[in-house]
Amino acid sequence: MFIVISHQIKAREFDGEISAEVTEVLKRTSKVALASPISGKGLPPQTRLLKAYATSANGPRRLVYLLATESGTLFLLFYRSKNDPVGENISPKNTVFAKQLRRHLEMLHEDIVANQYDRIETDA
Repeated sequence: MFIVISHQIKAREFDGEISAEVTEVLKRTSKVALASPISGKGLPPQTRLLKAYATSANGPRRLVYLLATESGTLFLLFYRSKNDPVGENISPKNTVFAKQLRRHLEMLHEDIVANQYDRIETDA
C-alpha cells in the first residue's frame, strides 16, 4: 500500500519537506482499520475520508486521508496539530475544515494530473 502526498499539500502541511519522524507517523497511521471514517462533500467517486490520530515528537496530530477504496491507496490531505482550527474539529460541521477540505481536494487533483506527488510505501 502507498500513501500519496501531493506537492502542494506537502508544501502546505510540511513546508515542503517531510522528515523521517513524520514519515514514521504517516506509516503508523496508514492502517485503515485503525482510522475513523468521516463524511465529506464533493469526494471523488469510490473514495472515502478517514481520520487518524497520532502522537509525534511535536505533540498530538490529526491526520485526514482520502482512501481510494478499490486500490487501497491513501492520499494525505491534512497533518495538523490538535490545536489547529482544522485539527481541533475534523468534521463537516467545522466550516474551516470544510473549506480547506475542498481546497485540498482541488490541490490533490491538480498534482495528480500534473504528476507532482510523492509516494511513501507502507507496511500495511
